[in-house]
Amino acid sequence: MFAVALKADSPATYVLSDTDTAARLELVPDRGGIATRWQVEGQDIFYFDRDRFANPELSVRGGIPILFPICGNLPDNQYSLGGQTYSLKQHGFARDLPWRVAHQDVSEAASLSLELSYSETTLAQYPFEFKLVFTFRLRGHTLVLQQQFTNLSTQPMPFSTGLHPYFLVGDKSQLAFEIPSQEFRNHLSGGVEAFGGSFDFSQDEIDLAFQGLTAATATVIDHHLGRQLTLSWSDNYTKLVFWTVKGKDYYCLEPWSAPRNALNTGENLLTIDPQQTLETTIEMSIAFL
Repeated sequence: MFAVALKADSPATYVLSDTDTAARLELVPDRGGIATRWQVEGQDIFYFDRDRFANPELSVRGGIPILFPICGNLPDNQYSLGGQTYSLKQHGFARDLPWRVAHQDVSEAASLSLELSYSETTLAQYPFEFKLVFTFRLRGHTLVLQQQFTNLSTQPMPFSTGLHPYFLVGDKSQLAFEIPSQEFRNHLSGGVEAFGGSFDFSQDEIDLAFQGLTAATATVIDHHLGRQLTLSWSDNYTKLVFWTVKGKDYYCLEPWSAPRNALNTGENLLTIDPQQTLETTIEMSIAFL
C-alpha cells in the first residue's frame, strides 16, 4: 500500500511510504526540495547530519541535495555569459531555495512532485527563466527521481545538473565498488589517474570525478551492513563523482551531467531551446545480501 502524508514538523516534511516493504522517504520542500531520509525494510539508507540541518546558515550534509544550474564550483564563484559576469556558489542555488509541492499520487507508487521556478533572486545569478519539476517515486526497494527542466526564456539555456546523495556506512573497509570507468579526475590534485577498483580510505578526503563512463549503472556492496546499492542514470549524465571524508559515516556517489566549471568551458553542458523541456532520470535500488 502506498501513501503520502504530511508530518507535523517544522519545516514541513512529507513522508512517502510503501507499507508492503517498510519503505519510507522523507522530503522537505522548503529546504531545497531535499530528501532527508530513505528507509528500506526499516533500515536507514542515507546519512543525515541533523545538527547542520537545524542551522539554515550551513549547507546540508546528508540526504540528497539537488545540484542546479551547476555541479561543483567555479573559479572565484564566477562565470561569464553574453559579455557579463555572474556569481554562483558551489553546486548552484536549487539546494538552498524553497520548492513548491505540485502533485502527489499513490496509484502505482508513492509519488511526490516538487517545483522550482525562476525569481528575481535566481535571475541575478543565472539570467534564464526556468521551471524545474522533480518527481520522487518510492516503490519497494527502489527510489526513482525523474527531473524535468523547462526553458521559459527566449534564448537557449545552458546548465548542468546532478544529485549529491549521502549513503550511510559503518565500515568503509567493507565496501566493494563496481564503477563503469577506468579513470578519474582527482578534484584535490587536479590530475587524471587510473582507477584500480578500490579507494584508500586512510586519506583525509577523497574527491574524484569518474569520466569516460562505459555504462549507466554503478553498484556498491556493503558487507558490513549486508546490502547492495545499485545506482543508475540516464545518458544525460557524463560524470560520476565519489566523495568522502575520513571519520565520517558516509560516502557520496553523485551523477553529474557536466564537470566543474562547465558554464565557463562548455564541457558537456546541457542546453535547452526556448519553450522546450528536457527530462533526466536517476534510480537507486537496495538489495539485501
